[in-house]
Amino acid sequence: MRLRTPRWRHALALSGAAVLVFVGPPLLTTGSEGDTGTQIPGLRFMVPNTPGGGYDITARTAAKNAEDAGLTHNIEVFNLPGAGGTVGLSRLVGEHGNGRLAMSMGLGVVGAVRSNDAPKTLADTTPIARLTEEQDVVVVAKDSPYRTIDDLVGAWKKKPGKLPVGGGSAPGGPDHLAPMLMARAAGIAPRDVNYVPFDGGGELLASILGNKVAFGVSGVGEYLDQIKAGELRLLAVTGPKRVAGLDAPTLQEAGYDVNFTNWRGIVAPPGLTDAERTKLTRLIEELHDSPEWRQSLKQNGWDDAFLTGEEFGEFLDAQDARVVSVLKELGL
Repeated sequence: MRLRTPRWRHALALSGAAVLVFVGPPLLTTGSEGDTGTQIPGLRFMVPNTPGGGYDITARTAAKNAEDAGLTHNIEVFNLPGAGGTVGLSRLVGEHGNGRLAMSMGLGVVGAVRSNDAPKTLADTTPIARLTEEQDVVVVAKDSPYRTIDDLVGAWKKKPGKLPVGGGSAPGGPDHLAPMLMARAAGIAPRDVNYVPFDGGGELLASILGNKVAFGVSGVGEYLDQIKAGELRLLAVTGPKRVAGLDAPTLQEAGYDVNFTNWRGIVAPPGLTDAERTKLTRLIEELHDSPEWRQSLKQNGWDDAFLTGEEFGEFLDAQDARVVSVLKELGL
């Protein structure tokens, strides 16, 4: 796997989600400062995986919060799944100069670009903002025989290839890296792990509930409702601290040296004008500062990780290097 050195252009745009149209009164802008400076008629959010996953939930939430805060109207949110997000990425890059399109993304797309050797990369986009950071969760179905993380790991160590683990990202993505790091910490060779990739947490959920995989790893915000409803049993979280309101240890507390978090953000097509970048930036900044968004962070168990512009571009460069480094370190 060779490491490319991306060159980021500018920065600033928005989030995506399932096919969803939020309807408000038609709004026309003249380019004056008479409005809030965030109205973008015809704005569309692309979600590069299936409904119910982390990108989808982030995009739905961002679109609704922007509507509720009166920042813009008539946002269309649509899904374009495939190849771990790289189908959507290719579409985004092909929309050169389109200031009314943005894509919800995260570490999973960084990994998918690598694992699929995708012809288009995040270096070809306009970075907008990193929005959130969150922990992954290790979950099983409510009727699973594994009641604790030690129960699961004990069985996993005996027959690692017989206990498939499902994740909502392609190899190299967060839901793949987290269980691989967990396996190594438990003394299991990562190459022996039977990892089953799904195109988002929504697709993965059915396989966990149906016991088609022994356990699943995904973002806390994706399965919060199912955990609280008792449909999923939460065994552990992957980050440095427990998640408020959830009764589960961190992997480190349980004796496994893993500290892993995921993040999500927004990118836009290449070739935007300064005015388009500025308007997208202003919209995402005001969304971030809105009480609606603050409440959504709390409800979904997301940590605020806001970063825009050149700094976000540099962060994406570092994440690409991180994926390559971890995969090499794990022998994958």
